[in-house]
Amino acid sequence: MRWLLLSHALCFSLLKASAHIVELNNMFGQIQSPGYPDAYPSDSEVTWNITVPEGFRIKLYFMHFNLESSYLCEYDYVKVETEDQVLATFCGRETTDTEQTPGQEVVLSPGSFMSITFRSDFSDEERFTGFDAHYVAVDVDECTEREDEELSCDHHCHNYIGGYYCSCRFGYILHTDNRTCRVECSDNIFTQRTGVITSPDFPSPYPKSSECLYTIELEEGFMISLQFEDIFDIEDHPEVSCPYDYIKIKAGPKVLGPFCGEKAPEPINTQSHSIQILFRSDNSGENRGWRLSYRATGNECPKLQPPVHGKIEPLQTIYSFKDQVLISCDTGYKVLKDNVEMDTFQMECLKDGTWSNKLPTCKIADCGAPAELENGVVTFSTRNNLTTYKSEIRYSCQRPYYKMLHNTTGVYTCSAQGIWMNEVLGRSQPTCLPVCGIPKFSRNLLARIINGRPAQKGTTPWIAMLSHLNGQPFCGGSLLGSKWIVTAAHCLHEVPDAEDVTLHDLDLLSPSAFKIIMGKLRRTQSDENEQSLSVKQVFFHPLYNPNTYENDVALLELSRGPVLNDFVMPICLPQGPPEEGAVVIVSGWGKQFLQRFPETLMEIEIPIVDYHICREAYAPLKKKVTRDMICAGEKEGESRSLPTAGCHQPGRGTKPSKGRPADLGAGRLNRKGRNEAGDGEEDQERKDSTGEVTSEKSVLRKGFPYFLSPSPGFPLCNQ
Repeated sequence: MRWLLLSHALCFSLLKASAHIVELNNMFGQIQSPGYPDAYPSDSEVTWNITVPEGFRIKLYFMHFNLESSYLCEYDYVKVETEDQVLATFCGRETTDTEQTPGQEVVLSPGSFMSITFRSDFSDEERFTGFDAHYVAVDVDECTEREDEELSCDHHCHNYIGGYYCSCRFGYILHTDNRTCRVECSDNIFTQRTGVITSPDFPSPYPKSSECLYTIELEEGFMISLQFEDIFDIEDHPEVSCPYDYIKIKAGPKVLGPFCGEKAPEPINTQSHSIQILFRSDNSGENRGWRLSYRATGNECPKLQPPVHGKIEPLQTIYSFKDQVLISCDTGYKVLKDNVEMDTFQMECLKDGTWSNKLPTCKIADCGAPAELENGVVTFSTRNNLTTYKSEIRYSCQRPYYKMLHNTTGVYTCSAQGIWMNEVLGRSQPTCLPVCGIPKFSRNLLARIINGRPAQKGTTPWIAMLSHLNGQPFCGGSLLGSKWIVTAAHCLHEVPDAEDVTLHDLDLLSPSAFKIIMGKLRRTQSDENEQSLSVKQVFFHPLYNPNTYENDVALLELSRGPVLNDFVMPICLPQGPPEEGAVVIVSGWGKQFLQRFPETLMEIEIPIVDYHICREAYAPLKKKVTRDMICAGEKEGESRSLPTAGCHQPGRGTKPSKGRPADLGAGRLNRKGRNEAGDGEEDQERKDSTGEVTSEKSVLRKGFPYFLSPSPGFPLCNQ
């Protein structure tokens, strides 16, 4: 606070020779001897009492000084003092008595009060002009000049004109005495099982006028132990126990302490899971404080032994309340608890000193009985047909009728996870694909089949007979893959009028209206090699036209596939259209000479005819030959000519002059011109444009195989 005062001069001329007191309260002023600048009178005494506000002191200095000189200023003098202290005594002349005159000296009062007394004796031999003095109030810097420790600031002191104030460091609160800093430490809660607690600012002196409360709250079942460190310094008294600062510990109904001084208490076992530590300090002292560590202990549980083929983590000599262990097993073993297998099992020590569960056991991983393989068998490579960890099995396909996809080894090992695993397929089972185009029984190829002959049993194992439920055959087809029959689409039309062979879209046979017979050799007689199969659904070529016979092909999906054997085997999918002149074998039960049905499956060899030649030959008959058709046969009149006739289907009355397409199965043709039977692996694993092996069904549905259509005068029948 700044004082704004009007400047004025105080001049006193006291002519009366008697004691006089003048009270001054202004922040500055002027004091002169009586009669100044004339000679002061004899036997005179004047006292000026100067009082300024608290927080200020008084500065006095002289501009002129001329008094009678005497030993120890016994005669005339000016005395400057406070309530209880003489600050200075002056006398003499400035020009001659420099040791007794004030000269340039400044007199400062220690407080806000100063008294100045002028006295002259009864006689003066000479004329003395007295003195001219000035005073001014100056601010006191209490922050640096405060001598009373009890009034000084604990932390930060801030001086202003006329006073000062105190403030505290972060985390502290100013006490009501406006100078002491205390700490707020009454809400400290510890819930960890171990920890460290200290007095505020440790190891620096702890704050004054504070009450700190530290609470350790743990779960029931723990017991808290306290350990004080060597540095322990709490204000004490030599005669009275801990009257100022102290620590008290409350554990349940018990109160331990108070503790103070320089010797730390012995370790304390509180026997409680919840304690309170009270620390109190008064408004004085500079002691370093204390530091303690605490830990919780609980009831011990029995020592654990790892199970056979297992381990316990962590492995300790002592386990107490709340300790947890994890039981795991060696590679290839599973933790078994209550008949449930798992990777790990956790147990906990309870507050009553028992484990939460019984110790589990380790059971070797068991892959179980391997799944059966369709069209294959599984054999055990390990003795006693073991199915446990590292045991081996081998899958194999039923040869010679099936072959394993990708040509994998079929060896599976029981993994540590209890799963049969293959190096290539992982946990997936292998696939046994039917071997196509390799009949067990071979034809006599020494001579060509010119005029047709009965087929030998088993030489055409892919031939399928389409038969009505009453046993009447009506068409033929070929087995593709494991459960597909390829046939001519026009075979699947009902023809109610034998004289009218016109096909209609709505006269299609239902899959339940006919059956498939595999292994068939004789048309009307059965034997033990035949298999009767039902049809699940029919797929026509999406561009099939019953009027023009374009895309005259259909696929029949069987409800279940036949059992492959020496007399039942699929044919291979062709790799492309056959070249002109390639010789194919056509087989079936179609009508022969004189319109009679053969009893035995018949076969004949005929060559492939160029598309353009075939189209020209059919032109006079006004029959359309399309690119999706294959023509085969020989010109009428050649040495191996056939009767000029089309294919006759039972009950349909097909006329030879019509040149109707035959019902043919797909044969595998080589470029040398003869039917060739391969192992079919390449056909069964054909890849699409992405290079990925496609499924049997996707191959069949993506591209229908090529089928033969006869040239004029050359019947091609597979009926």
